[in-house]
Parts: sequence; C-alpha cells; structure tokens
Amino acid sequence: MNRIRWIFLIILTLLAGFLLLWPAESRAQAAPFRAVTVSEGLEYPWGLAFLPDGRMLVTERPGRLRLVDRDGKLDPRPIAGVPAVAVVGQGGLLDVALHPAFETNRWVYISYAARGEGGYGTEVARGRLDGHVLRDVTVLFSMRPKTSAGQHFGSRLVFDRKGFLYITLGDRGEMARAQRVDDHAGSVIRLHDDGRVPVDNPFVGVANALPEIFTLGNRNIQGAALHPQTGELWAHEHGPQGGDEINIIRAGVNYGWPVITYGRNYVSGTRIGEGSEKAGLAQPLLQWTPSIAPAGMAFYTGDKFPAWRGNLFVGALRGQMMVRLELDGNRIVREERLLENQLGRIRDVRNGPDGFLYLLTDSAKGRIVRLEPIGSR
Repeated sequence: MNRIRWIFLIILTLLAGFLLLWPAESRAQAAPFRAVTVSEGLEYPWGLAFLPDGRMLVTERPGRLRLVDRDGKLDPRPIAGVPAVAVVGQGGLLDVALHPAFETNRWVYISYAARGEGGYGTEVARGRLDGHVLRDVTVLFSMRPKTSAGQHFGSRLVFDRKGFLYITLGDRGEMARAQRVDDHAGSVIRLHDDGRVPVDNPFVGVANALPEIFTLGNRNIQGAALHPQTGELWAHEHGPQGGDEINIIRAGVNYGWPVITYGRNYVSGTRIGEGSEKAGLAQPLLQWTPSIAPAGMAFYTGDKFPAWRGNLFVGALRGQMMVRLELDGNRIVREERLLENQLGRIRDVRNGPDGFLYLLTDSAKGRIVRLEPIGSR
C-alpha cells in the first residue's frame, strides 16, 4: 500500500512540474495571450536587462549576475566582478540597467544591499561588461546612514531621456527617516551617469540636506519606468497592509510617507500618521487596498499587442499576478488583473526588444516568462 502511495505522489510531482512548463493561456479583455517559460533555474531573480545582441542579464538576489542567451539557455557561469553583496532579509543583488550608450561604453549598473558602517544599505555600482566579467567597477552611490534593519532596500534603476540616473530606495523599515533631508532612506536619488550630483537637484544648497535626494516620503519603491510620451518617471511603492501607490516622480515632491498613507499598521490595523491627505503632500494616482505588493513596472511599447500599447503593467508579489492599467493622459481609467495564481509571485516586468512582454517569477526556482499573443506562432 505504501509503495502505491509513493508511486502516486511521484506521478503527481511530475505532472505538477509539467504543468508549470506548459503555456498558460489567458483571455484578457484587450488581447488573449499565453505565458511561455523562456528560461528557468534562477534563484530569486530580481532584475532583467536586454543586451543589444538579444541576450539577457538577470540578477539573482543571493548575489549573482547571470547571462541568458536568446534561446533562453542560462549560462552556468555567473558574471565575475560584482561587488560584495549583503544577502540579509529582503536585501541582496537587486536591479540591473544598461547605460543608454551601452553599445559603445559597455557600462552596466547594478543596485544591491551592502554592508558598511552601522549596518546595511543600498548601493549602486557600475562596471564595463567584458565577456563574463565586470571591469573598472566603481561604487557610484552608497546609502547613508546604514542600519541593521533587513527590509525596504528598494530598488530600481532608470535612466531618463537626458541621461540622468534615478535610484529608488526604501525607508529601511524605519518610517520617520523618509521625511528627513539628511537621510537617503525613503527617497528617490538622481545622479549623473558617473555618480556626480546634478546642480539642479531640488536639495542642492539646502542646509544639512543630502544633495542626491530628488524626492521625499517614499516607503519602498520596487517598480519604476519612464512614460513613453511624456518621458516622466512613474513609480509604485509598497504600502503597509494596504495603501500601495502609483506616483509620478517629480523634483522636490514629498509623497507623504509616513505622515499620510492609505495603509494601516500591521496586526493592529490602527491608523498611521495623520490620515490619508494633508496639504503640501502628494496624492497617488492610484492606491491599492488591500495591498497587492507591487513589484516591477513597464509601459508596453511593443508591436505584438497593439491593443496594449501605452498600457502600464505592474507585477504583484502578494497578489501573484500582473495588473494591466489603461491610461487617459496621466489618469488611470481601467484595471485588469491577469495570471492570478498561475505563475506565482511576479518580481519584474519588462518590454522585450522583440515586442513581447517579459516577467520574472520570485522563487527559489525562478523563471523568465514571455507573454505572447495567441496565434503568434
């Protein structure tokens, strides 16, 4: 009897693995599609960048930068030269981005949790990609002060059309820090591509302020993307037990955390701060209560899904889904939830150079998944 039970369990396990690789089809309102596994075997993948030759760079939170070829084959050799990464709590190797002129200068940018005086904090470094090595690696940004907390490191990296680098951060689980101009936590940072501070940053010349700071009052930003028409940076951030937000990131704006929020304290459900609105503090374009734990963000600009062009796509960890948002200018007018409980936690969403959408699943057995319109093969 026990032997029969074991055989049955083995068959179920094999069947579950087979179903994970089978394309999941979805009848979205605007476009039916399937989700196809491109690559697997990644350990908690976090960020994805496409190289000009069609290969992909993928970060794994435990500290490895990986190469995936155009056919989805994962190179067994991690990229060497990555700075020391502190894998602590929610921290580790986080985002990856290419310099806008990567084809000529080969600069790759990575964000990661690092150990330093006082504990841990988010740092950003760049290096020249040479085969399987990052060379000439330099740390461009180091969050201060560092603390022992293990949560809310952020972090996404985005270059705007003028070549400025934006680094999104979290409050490190110490909420009051997000309102301080002498503390990097809970802010968006804006730098030149070589780490210099732009002279027109909003806190340059302000007494006791850190000049890298571009915004205040952000709780934990893990998704950011440029609007394809306006070129403005949009970002979302995690709320506490509700109150996840989408905002347009603008110079010197205070987004309110923790003075105002639509979220509530964990466990007790009590109010945080002074409510959900206050003069001088920005209101979000959209907030989610209950929380979906948003992660990754992309405006779709490809040609494979014409009905989706200009839509905003957001991954979700707690919701284990992808959210499609339709826009009217800067207003979000419609929401559709896709792939619920089909792929697991979605960590990142990216436009592919081939016109498809790509997702990263947040798992010890993480995958790269491509969304294809049904009938495209």
